[in-house]
Amino acid sequence: MKTKRRTRIFWAVVGFVLAAGWLVPFYLMLTNSLKTQKDIFTNTLSLPHPPTVSNYPMAMQELDFIRSLFNSLLITVVSVAIIIVFSALAAYALVRTKRRISGIIFLTFAAAMLIPFQSVMIPLIAVFGKVHMLNRIGLMFMYLGFGSSLSIFLYHGTLKSIPVALDEAARIDGCNRWQTFWYVIFPILKPMTVTVAILNAIWIWNDYLLPSLVINQPGIQTIPLKMFFFFGEYTKQWNLALAGLTISIIPIIVFYFFAQKQIIKGITQGSVK
Repeated sequence: MKTKRRTRIFWAVVGFVLAAGWLVPFYLMLTNSLKTQKDIFTNTLSLPHPPTVSNYPMAMQELDFIRSLFNSLLITVVSVAIIIVFSALAAYALVRTKRRISGIIFLTFAAAMLIPFQSVMIPLIAVFGKVHMLNRIGLMFMYLGFGSSLSIFLYHGTLKSIPVALDEAARIDGCNRWQTFWYVIFPILKPMTVTVAILNAIWIWNDYLLPSLVINQPGIQTIPLKMFFFFGEYTKQWNLALAGLTISIIPIIVFYFFAQKQIIKGITQGSVK
């Protein structure tokens, strides 16, 4: 009993240390967002004394926050929705089609996850520039291409565990293939759908490189693109940048915690069924 208790205490201490290390960047971001530029350089680790909230309205003004937030939300929500629908449909077709070509296509998608974006970004931008797709629609289309591989891989593993008997029962009840997928199979994929949504939403929301190559135009810039203007050639406005960063992560954190509840709920419903 003493050995088990010591083991539990040891792992509790390890977990506490890891949690504290994970929270350090958030502590630095929050505390320094409440300091002046001078206080940040004087002592980065100290608590703000006195705290100042003037950084936040100034950061929101510099970011053109409402418009930038709308652009980020529009691109993220639409891109994630498109990735979910197309990836789930593609994975369903690959799993239910028992042919050699299905396995080859799936392996191609899996292998595509190993291709770094930096190796294809120049020819990609050149091709999309020729067809005049360097805009928000083109960016969403690119996100579909880059996000599909992992999403199809995840959906494919889940769909393999769903018995074909459900499809056959739906067809006996008069459903066509689309209705079978949308009304029978897709609701069962809810936990995986939320997982796919979380992974892609966090990636797209925080992405800087691809939007900077595609939509670097006034009025349609996302929050990560606007954050870049806090760092000039000769000055770096750390107080405003950290305040803007604090504001910008709130929507994705709220979505993450909301989605966590949905994952637990979906798993519980699946176990009851």
